[in-house]
Amino acid sequence: MQVKIADSWKSRLKTEFDKPYFGQLIDFVKNEYQTQTVYPPGKEIFRAFDKCNFDDVKVVIIGQDPYHGPGQANGLCFSVRDGVRMPPSLVNIFKEIQKDLGKPIPTSGDLERWANQGVLLLNATLTVRASSAGSHQNKGWENFTDAVIQTISNERENVVFLLWGAYAQKKGEIIDRKKHLVLMSAHPSPFSADRGFFGCKHFSKANEYLKGKGLKEIEW
Repeated sequence: MQVKIADSWKSRLKTEFDKPYFGQLIDFVKNEYQTQTVYPPGKEIFRAFDKCNFDDVKVVIIGQDPYHGPGQANGLCFSVRDGVRMPPSLVNIFKEIQKDLGKPIPTSGDLERWANQGVLLLNATLTVRASSAGSHQNKGWENFTDAVIQTISNERENVVFLLWGAYAQKKGEIIDRKKHLVLMSAHPSPFSADRGFFGCKHFSKANEYLKGKGLKEIEW
């Protein structure tokens, strides 16, 4: 399994690809795709990086696992393919955007339009076995995505990180708060959205920050 990742990322993450854990991870993932049903499709594992170059990153949203239902995961966290029914967390994200910015809830749950504007939609674990949440955790993906976050924190400035829920917040502890804006709230899941995700205004706050730094705002 060749690691196919956009050049702007490849050069910066090459040292990760050369580490023993990454070779073991690729062997594990390759075997899973050969013997199990795994999401997202193999060619979309690194889609978040393909759609958002390193130098274009303005906002990072950290998810946990890809969706594990048929046809849902498309390589971008919280996103589903066009025509696929939106999962509850995504519906709640759109509800907050509607409340925060007055935008109508879209008919498509594909967030590629965000990625194209510089939103890195990063899951902590980039693959998952069908109908088995968390099945590819602790195999090495977390090390890799920690390195991604660390590299953005170190090499870029004025990036907005949206950390929803305890898992994302823990993963984001390595971010340099002096150089970047870190916004935290409860997770948009129906189990927790009422405990601080609704009303967080992260989308307008992100845009205010970007505008203040002379950067183009995100069309959420």
